[in-house]
Amino acid sequence: MKKLVAVLLSLVMLMTATSALGLTIAFSQIGQESDWRTANTDDMKAGIEAEGWNYVYSDAQQQQPNQVAALRSFITQGVDYILFTGVVSTGWEEVLKEVNEAEIPLILVDRMPDAETMAVIEYVGAFGGDFVEEGRRMAHWTGNYMASVGRGDEEVNVVILEGTTGSAAAMDRSAGILEAIELYPNLNVVGSQTGNFTRAEGLAVMESFLKSIDKIDVVLAQNDDMALGAIDAIKAAGMVPGVDIIIVGCDAVKNAFDVIVAGEMNATIECTPLYSAAVVELIKYLEAGGEPSRDIINPEEFAFCVEGGIVYSADGRVSIKAADAIDERVY
Repeated sequence: MKKLVAVLLSLVMLMTATSALGLTIAFSQIGQESDWRTANTDDMKAGIEAEGWNYVYSDAQQQQPNQVAALRSFITQGVDYILFTGVVSTGWEEVLKEVNEAEIPLILVDRMPDAETMAVIEYVGAFGGDFVEEGRRMAHWTGNYMASVGRGDEEVNVVILEGTTGSAAAMDRSAGILEAIELYPNLNVVGSQTGNFTRAEGLAVMESFLKSIDKIDVVLAQNDDMALGAIDAIKAAGMVPGVDIIIVGCDAVKNAFDVIVAGEMNATIECTPLYSAAVVELIKYLEAGGEPSRDIINPEEFAFCVEGGIVYSADGRVSIKAADAIDERVY
C-alpha cells in the first residue's frame, strides 16, 4: 500500500509540474465559418488557458496556404504541441512531415487528413466525429420520419447542401448519406451542391434549387448554418420551412435547437465541437510519460428533433426531443 501511495503521489506531483512547465500549445484552425467552428475555437482556447499554458492561435480564413504558413511558423517558434484541423483533406503530407522532423507532437482535431497522409505522418492523438456515420444518420432519420408521418411510400425529392469541397466532413457526410439513402427507395436525391458550411451560401444555393427544381420535399444540410440559410430562402419563397419542406441539419448547435423548437426545422444530427477536455487530458498524459495513440477517438453523439422517438441509426437508436435538451446546450 505504501508503494502504491508513493507512486500515486509521484504521478500527482508530475501532473502538477506539467501545468507549471509553461507549455506552449499552438492551434491551426481553419476559420470561423459557422457557429460550430466558433464554439470549437472558444472551447479549445478556454481549456488550454485554464491550465496556465501559453496558447498560440492561427485563423486560416478557410485557406490552405494560410494553414501551411501557420504550421511552419509554429515550427519556427518552437512550440511544444501543435493542434491541427485541416480545411481540406489533401495536400498536407509535406508540411506535416516538417512538423514531425521538428519533433513537435502533433494532435489532430475534428477533420483528419486523407488516409494516405495519415499512414505516413506521426501524430500523438486524434479526436474527431464519425462524419460518415453522421451522414448515414441524416438519411436514416429522414427515411424513418417520412414513414412515421405516412409518407413512407411517397416519392420524396431530396436536395443536399454539401460542406466545403474537398473537406473530410463534406466528403464523408455525402458518402454516408448516399449509402444509407439506398435503404429508402422513396427518397430521391434531385440536387446536391456545396454551400461551403456557411449560412450565406446555404441561402444562395437553396434559392437556386427552388428556382430550378419543381418539387423539393427535404433538405439535408451538412451543417446547421447552411440549414438556417435554407430556411431563410424557403421563407422568402413564401413557403413554410419544417412543414412544406422538411429540414435536417448537422452539428446540433444551440441556434438549431431554437429553430427546431420554433417548428421551422425538423432535426439535427450531433457533431460535438467540445474537444478541449480530451486534448488537455492527452497532453498531461504524454507529459507524464504516456504512449501516443494512432486511434481516432470519436465522441458519443445523438440526434435531436421536434418530437423525438425517430430511429436515426442502423442499430435502432432513437432521437431525443430538442425541447427536452435545449437547456443543456453550451454552444
